[in-house]
Amino acid sequence: MGILWTIIIGFLAGIVAKFLMPGRDPGGFIITTLLGIAGAFIATYLGAAVGWYRPGEGAGFIGAIVGAIIILAIYRMIVGRRTTV
Repeated sequence: MGILWTIIIGFLAGIVAKFLMPGRDPGGFIITTLLGIAGAFIATYLGAAVGWYRPGEGAGFIGAIVGAIIILAIYRMIVGRRTTV
């Protein structure tokens, strides 16, 4: 159930991250939500490694949003650089 909860939180975090970082994304809505899910997983594992979360406990909504924004920014840098060349 923890993984399912992380996916749901990540989906919502991806939507919020898209609203917080407006602009044209090469992948659109689906890629943004997938990046939000990845951000939630990264926030979960990094938070557990730092000691913010217990093992098996998912990242909070704010942590997932921060993870999604970081991954979205990295994605824009990589894809933006590749499309302008």
